[in-house]
Amino acid sequence: MWRGLLFLLCFGNAQADDVLHLYNWNNYISEETVQRFEKQCACRVVQDYYSDNEEMLAKLAAGATGYDILVPTGNALESLIRQKALRPLDKRMLPNLKNTNPAYLNTPFDPGNRYSVPYAYTLTLIGYNSEKLRELNLPVDSWAVIFEPRYLGKLKGRVTVLDSQRELLAAALKYLGYSANDTDETHWKQARDLIIRAKPYWAAFNASSYIKELTVGNIWLVHGYSNDIFQADLDAQNAGRGFRIVASIPKEGAVLALDSMVLHNSGPRPDLAHRFIDFMLDGRNSAELTNLIGSGNPNRDALQYIKPEVARNPAVFPGAAQQERLEMLRDLDRHQRRVLSRIWTEIKLR
Repeated sequence: MWRGLLFLLCFGNAQADDVLHLYNWNNYISEETVQRFEKQCACRVVQDYYSDNEEMLAKLAAGATGYDILVPTGNALESLIRQKALRPLDKRMLPNLKNTNPAYLNTPFDPGNRYSVPYAYTLTLIGYNSEKLRELNLPVDSWAVIFEPRYLGKLKGRVTVLDSQRELLAAALKYLGYSANDTDETHWKQARDLIIRAKPYWAAFNASSYIKELTVGNIWLVHGYSNDIFQADLDAQNAGRGFRIVASIPKEGAVLALDSMVLHNSGPRPDLAHRFIDFMLDGRNSAELTNLIGSGNPNRDALQYIKPEVARNPAVFPGAAQQERLEMLRDLDRHQRRVLSRIWTEIKLR
């Protein structure tokens, strides 16, 4: 009897410990993929979500622990490495790393990929209701439609922009003809003034529920992520709406965000974390992410499994000419963060 009870207790504890804690972006992995991994590893995946890199970094800075895997964008990855918050990878446990396109390896954020493995990428661009924007005869190839009152007057209350300091400032800087990584405070103030001028026409700063708002037709134009716009279009089609949600890369340029899987120092299960990373590097699993949510894919082995209509979508796989206009955001130093925080406060309070 005691022997049987001891077995049950030990078995129960082992099961309780077989948990992978994943801190990921909203809508950035399918439930089917999670369930397949859980079955393969005989474990559970517990997820928390964020909608902005700053939100994730702030939560960790406030003392959140216990996450095995994070999925930061390049500039946030830089910050985490500088803080010594990450555990180095054991690449012997990642045989599928060979599937990664070398173009997305050895980035300035993590030379040699000591800490990070590319997961997916998104573009920050314009998403719009095809029927409404056509009726209003508004341009859809420029950030002007987000920032210029002469266009916004026809869209008042039907526009949302991302609730993200870096992303919104980057869009304004690109429209003004500067780099998304420009740190000249004079240029930042010009971007601030552009945003404040446009703000009265916007319905909200929104980094999460704008997918639904686009789908049901409450919002007609967004500054948003390519995979969210892809999802909104799928939802609109599935609901039988009489319009499509279309993504457009502005001619002035846009941000490409390469998101990578990393191991947080506080994660209790680096073994499961490595298994998960290698699982997601398998071409079929990586392709499922792209097919379901429209994320860009840095995995060469995944290309053969991606649906043709998705592979042809320039917001998922931009062409060479479009790629030349894309930039990855770099991290800011402490002084620049303070300045940006002050500018963001001014924007929100005006």
